[in-house]
Amino acid sequence: MESRILIYAPTGQDAPLTARVLSLAAIDSHVCSSLDELAQEIERGVGAVLTVEEALARGAYQLLQASVAAQPDWSDLPIVLLTHKGADSSAVRQAVAGLGNLSLMERPVRTLALITALHSTLRARNKQYQVREAARRKDEFLASLGHELRNPLAPIRTSVSLLTRLHPDSVPLARIRDMVERQVRLLTRLVDDLLDVARITSGKITLQRQLASLGAVMSHVSELCQHAADAKHIHIAWQLPSSEIMLDADYARVVQIYANILSNAVKFTPQGGHVLVSAAADQGQLLVTICDDGIGLHADTIPRIFRMFEQSATVSGQFSSGLGIGLSLSRQFAEMHGGTVEAYSEGPGKGSEFVIRLPVLDHAGKRQPVPLAQDADADGHKMQVLVVDDNQDAADSLTALLELDGFDVRTVYDGAAAIAAVDTRAPDMIVMDLGMPGMDGYETARAIRQKPGAERILMLALTGWGQGDARRRTMEAGFDHHLVKPVELEQIIRLAGARHNRNQVQAAR
Repeated sequence: MESRILIYAPTGQDAPLTARVLSLAAIDSHVCSSLDELAQEIERGVGAVLTVEEALARGAYQLLQASVAAQPDWSDLPIVLLTHKGADSSAVRQAVAGLGNLSLMERPVRTLALITALHSTLRARNKQYQVREAARRKDEFLASLGHELRNPLAPIRTSVSLLTRLHPDSVPLARIRDMVERQVRLLTRLVDDLLDVARITSGKITLQRQLASLGAVMSHVSELCQHAADAKHIHIAWQLPSSEIMLDADYARVVQIYANILSNAVKFTPQGGHVLVSAAADQGQLLVTICDDGIGLHADTIPRIFRMFEQSATVSGQFSSGLGIGLSLSRQFAEMHGGTVEAYSEGPGKGSEFVIRLPVLDHAGKRQPVPLAQDADADGHKMQVLVVDDNQDAADSLTALLELDGFDVRTVYDGAAAIAAVDTRAPDMIVMDLGMPGMDGYETARAIRQKPGAERILMLALTGWGQGDARRRTMEAGFDHHLVKPVELEQIIRLAGARHNRNQVQAAR
C-alpha cells in the first residue's frame, strides 16, 4: 500500500499509459479518477504521487499542498510532476515553491527515464519508512523503560514515608527523607519525559506550576551539583538575595534549568577553578547569572551549544561526555516559562557566562494546603483496603503506610488471589497494579466488577504505565482512577475520602 504510485492525470491518456508502463516494470500504481479519490488514497498510504501540469489548475495544487503540510515529521511526500515542453509556466513555478519534495520531468518522457526516476523516489521513500519504524520502536522502548523505572521508585517513596511515620522526631531522618523525596520527585519527572521524547524536542511538556522559594530551588541545585564540584576541587560561590524570593513556577523544571547549566560550568572548569552563581529580582523577573573561569567558548560555538544532542569539542579537541541535551532542555524550559537563556564568552580560556531570565516571581501570597480526607467513619469503622501488586516490596511498603494512616489493609500478589480475597470479604477500596503476570490488572478488575455489589468498591489502578491508551483501558476494565507510580499517599487518601463522603450522602438519602 505505501509503495504505490498514485497517478492523477484527469485528461488525455497519460494516466492509463503510465499505469501500463509501471505495471510492466513491476511498480505498483493506482490511477485516481478524481481529486476526492486522490485525497482518500493519499490518506491510505502512498509511495509517491505522479501528476501532470494541467491538473494543477484544476485543484490538484491545493490538495497536494495541503497533503504536504499535513505530513508527519518523518514523511516528506514525493511528488513527480510531468510538465509541458519548453518554458516554465506560472503553475510549475508555484508547484516548485510550494510542494516540497518535487521532481519535474519534461514531456515526452522516455520510459526508462521515468522508471529509473520512480525507482529512486521509492528507494528514498523507503528510507523515510525506516525512520518512522525506528521512531516507533524508540517510543515503545522508552515507554517500557519508563514503566520499569517507575516500579522501583514506588517502594522507595513509600518506604521513606513509612520511616518518617515510625520515627517522626528524628531530625537526621527528616533530612534524609527530604533529600530522597526531592530526588525521587525529580527522577519521576525525568522518567515522564522519557516516555515521549517528541514532547521534549517539540516543547510540548506541560508545566506544573507551584509556589516555591528561590532558596529551596538553589539548595536543590547545589545538592545536585556539589558532589561533582568537590571531586574537582571547584569552589561554587552563591550570591543570593538576603530576603526570600517566592517563585510561581514548575519547581522541577526550574531546578533543571539551573542544575544543567551549573553542571555544565563544573564540567568545563579545570581542577581548582571557580564558579559564581548570583540571583536577583530585576524588573519583575528573576535574573540568575552563572559565571565560571573555565575553558570558555569560541564565538562560532555559542549558537550551537543549545541544540539538542550537540556535543562541542573542547580546547584539546576532544568531545565532552554526556548526551548533549542539558543546555537545550534548559533553554526550552526557560522559554516555556516565558524566559530566556543566553551564553557569553570572551573566547577560549576566558571562561563563560550564562544569563537566565525567568518571569516567575510570585506576588499572590502563600497557597492554602489541601485538606486530607478522613479515612474512617464517625463511629470509628476503618476503611477496608485490598492492595494487589506482584512487586512484593511495593505492595508491602504501601500496605504498611496505609495501615499507619488508619486503614484496614490486606495484601495479595496476583490477580487470582485478589478475586479470592474479594469473595472472602469485599473491601471498600482496591489499589491494584496493572502489569501482573498471568491474570493482569485489567482482567482482574473486569472479573471483580462482575460480582454482585462490586460497583460500590473504589478501584484504583496503580501502575508505571502513564500513556493515554493505558488510561483508556483502565476505565474500560472498570477502574475508577488511574494513578501513575510512584504515587503520593495523600492522593490515595483524597480519592478514598471523596468516595467515602459520596457514599455517606447516598446512604443519608
